[in-house]
Amino acid sequence: MFHREGYKIILTTFVIVAVLSLGATYAMEHWDLPFWTGKTIQGAGIVLLILILQFFRNPKRVTPRNDKHIIAPVDGKVVVIEEVYEPEYFKDKRLMVSIFMSPLNVHVTRYALGGKVVYSEYHPGKYLVAWHPKASEENERTTVVVDNPVFGKVMYRQIAGAMAKRIVNYAKVGDEVVQGTDAGFIKFGSRVDVYLPLDAQVTVKLGDKAKGGEQVIATYSEQ
Repeated sequence: MFHREGYKIILTTFVIVAVLSLGATYAMEHWDLPFWTGKTIQGAGIVLLILILQFFRNPKRVTPRNDKHIIAPVDGKVVVIEEVYEPEYFKDKRLMVSIFMSPLNVHVTRYALGGKVVYSEYHPGKYLVAWHPKASEENERTTVVVDNPVFGKVMYRQIAGAMAKRIVNYAKVGDEVVQGTDAGFIKFGSRVDVYLPLDAQVTVKLGDKAKGGEQVIATYSEQ
């Protein structure tokens, strides 16, 4: 299964690869194009198509839906777990968990929790590498806040990286969203930050490989 954001790119790539392959075959047969040159062109086209298909894959995930759990919104590596000041919406301290996605990761963004979308904003910006300390504030990004009956308001931020040139965000203010469902897509390398209440119990550690839509990254504190 592939994500809808990739349909156009996949089709375009397929057409280009098909034309190159047919052209190389014709050139080898009629224009004396060296055999290995033609095969190299065809092979490169196939590799490109495989990479595009790999990038836009959208595997099914079984989400353990629970209002007392926050799940990973994306696949990737946990690179930050720290208390930070959040200036855009909360204007106070929050516990931030950041997940970095390489170009080889699944790039679908899923809702980390269910509830009502109360804030959704797009911000143009730079394209610093996604792990840069200022990427959260200076890069192109979208910010979404979901009001959950247990955690209250929780924010997630999609951040473009040096390779990512387009962020797709489906969240609209007023939407009632379901945990684990499709929230958007970031093309070609990026990062997602989740801003939790300070008393949330984080269940992952730095360096962990997160699995979007399935892995619990934080739980509600009963204290």
